[in-house]
Amino acid sequence: MNQIAPIRPDAARNLPQPAALRAGIGAVLDIDLDAIAANRAKLIEVAGGLDCAAVVKADAYGLGAEAVAAALARAGCDKFFVAHIDEGIALRAAVPTASIFVLHGVVPGAEGAMCAYGLIPVLSTPAQIEIWRERAARRGKNLPAALHLDTGMARLGLSEHEFYALANDPSNLAGLDLRLVLSHLAAAEEKDNPSNARQREKFEDLRKRLPKIPASLANSSGVFLGRAYHFDLLRPGAALYGIAPRADEPNPLAQVVKLSARVLRVDDLPAKTPVGYNGRYVTPAPSRIATLSLGYADGFCRALGNSRVNAGFAGQKLPIVGNVSMDMITVDASSLPPGRLREGDFVDVIGGDADSVDRIAQAAGTIGYEILTALGARFQRRHSFSNEGRLA
Repeated sequence: MNQIAPIRPDAARNLPQPAALRAGIGAVLDIDLDAIAANRAKLIEVAGGLDCAAVVKADAYGLGAEAVAAALARAGCDKFFVAHIDEGIALRAAVPTASIFVLHGVVPGAEGAMCAYGLIPVLSTPAQIEIWRERAARRGKNLPAALHLDTGMARLGLSEHEFYALANDPSNLAGLDLRLVLSHLAAAEEKDNPSNARQREKFEDLRKRLPKIPASLANSSGVFLGRAYHFDLLRPGAALYGIAPRADEPNPLAQVVKLSARVLRVDDLPAKTPVGYNGRYVTPAPSRIATLSLGYADGFCRALGNSRVNAGFAGQKLPIVGNVSMDMITVDASSLPPGRLREGDFVDVIGGDADSVDRIAQAAGTIGYEILTALGARFQRRHSFSNEGRLA
């Protein structure tokens, strides 16, 4: 089986040095860059060695796009996707020679910045195509672009009618140096959903009109649908960050994040003591309750209170009890020996000894994508190189 060497912090420009814990910080989000690189290698292995881009929109799903992209570039990734032009501009310094695709395309007034930073718009409307063609004509040269085709999601992408109207007359694409044609799967995480095959078949049919242009269909879960969905380029986002491609199967990916919160105090409480707002939790027996510096203002969903998920410390699960407050949560630390958990210690809340991102998402009635991207700005984010994300 292929192996991936761990990334070393001194191996390339733009890779961050592991940061010391800042004094007084309430919570820390640790991001394992080796694990992200290993997950990309795993996806490449599943797809038989196919090229694999990285979706780093929304600040790499909240994990720090510049650090993540620099690490992935060092591991061989040379294609990145963002949503907005501002994200592409911010990313350029971290990956100076990579291709950066902007999924929302080009809007009037942004053409100059798109060219200045060498960004590639993913064109999804006839109006965007015309804007980019006009810019190419003024510059007197073809400009790089990708085409987004709608194959059944009814979100972004040229409709079948719009695409054929363009493709039937090659002059409609004059001035465009097409680098990629892509579409997006609507239900790839549901392997038996018939819409997957319908979208693949429609994509195959549409791209016959542009047979020489590289094609991309597989998002994170799409990689695991099989070779027929892989085409020329994988386009994962969530899978890079350890989110399970399917909720009903074991996760084959390395875990990337660990969120830990500082203990503010520890109390030994008698039975029948109400805890937190509205007394939604009442201790059933004498209990050791720890208050942590984390709340819904930090993106930790209020729905996660009252024993729906577990924090963790020293290998022990600590149920989260009581309502989640704006700045605090409470956990039942009764399973720990007296004095083992102290004020100032850090308790894992996501990952590590706590529940995984996917388990947290399930309990909150959402998906792992939302859990990661909602994590707030008050954390200290630390990027590290663990050696543990290596594929064996």
